[in-house]
Amino acid sequence: MDKKELRKKYKALRNELSQEDIEEKSLAIANKALTLPVWNGQYYHLFLSIAEQREIDTTFLLSILQGKDKEVVLSKSNFKDGSLAHYLLTDNTVIRKNIYNIPEPVGGLEVPEEKIDVVFVPLLAFDRQGNRVGYGKGFYDRFLALCRKDVIKIGLSFFEAEEHIERLLESDIKLDYCITPAEVYSFS
Repeated sequence: MDKKELRKKYKALRNELSQEDIEEKSLAIANKALTLPVWNGQYYHLFLSIAEQREIDTTFLLSILQGKDKEVVLSKSNFKDGSLAHYLLTDNTVIRKNIYNIPEPVGGLEVPEEKIDVVFVPLLAFDRQGNRVGYGKGFYDRFLALCRKDVIKIGLSFFEAEEHIERLLESDIKLDYCITPAEVYSFS
């Protein structure tokens, strides 16, 4: 299937999940994250869930990161140029939903991409080669292209891998891992 077909398929599958399913699967994903060899870094980029899109609840991962005394970095979207600005999450960080219901920091201490060690990447679908399908705006591919070459990219998915995603772009950046409630996929 190509990206457009996969977006449609996985948005429909997400819509079938109950709130209880989302919480249970999100917790399982967070627990599986603990098994990865990725905890030596300092700066961890995390997306905050868009509840209206029935995304993985990342508050469980946030609790793990804070419990491990990691620096958590959140993004703010610029829809004019398709870029992301990154801010350190502190006790004083104000989070507000933008017009697309994405929870974002209002401002704060900006963190350059090259400081980030690990990125938890949102997605709708992924394949066994580590390719992912997002919402189609390219925000994360542009962001990941600015990170260090050794940044660890971890996708989070409620669903298992597709065999193959058709019609990939040269600008698509592959994941190093993807975590589902049942399995951890490694693509390195």
